[in-house]
Amino acid sequence: MNLRFGTKVDADWQSVREGFDEKLFKALNPPFPPVKVVRFDGCHKDDVVSLELNFLLFKQRWTSLITEHGYSDNGFYFIDEGRKLPFFLKRWKHHHGLIGLKDGTEIIDDISYGTGTLLTDWLMYPVLYVQFAVRKPVYQKYFG
Repeated sequence: MNLRFGTKVDADWQSVREGFDEKLFKALNPPFPPVKVVRFDGCHKDDVVSLELNFLLFKQRWTSLITEHGYSDNGFYFIDEGRKLPFFLKRWKHHHGLIGLKDGTEIIDDISYGTGTLLTDWLMYPVLYVQFAVRKPVYQKYFG
């Protein structure tokens, strides 16, 4: 399954790129489940991001590897891929893009995921949709 979000912010792409740090990462975390950042190396190839998700009765580890990053004349991108995922996910690939515009930057979140079955992929879709939709106002406030 795929999800794609685009968010326009009022900052140049270089400033947005510099702001993609652990502080922003923590600000983007949803209210549930509470997330503890265990490791945050950054957003360049071979960096690792590891989280602990607290579902109250149990905790799950989520570790992603940055498998690719790159620059262009008007932007930056990086891709994180799940290496150790919560039990409800079998596959995770998240392409983050920053595209410079005349009057700001468009932040792209393009996610591809799999749960193991088409039915559970569809059941997970609204949950993930909400988790990423709430990022829009955070991005806009953070880079406003």
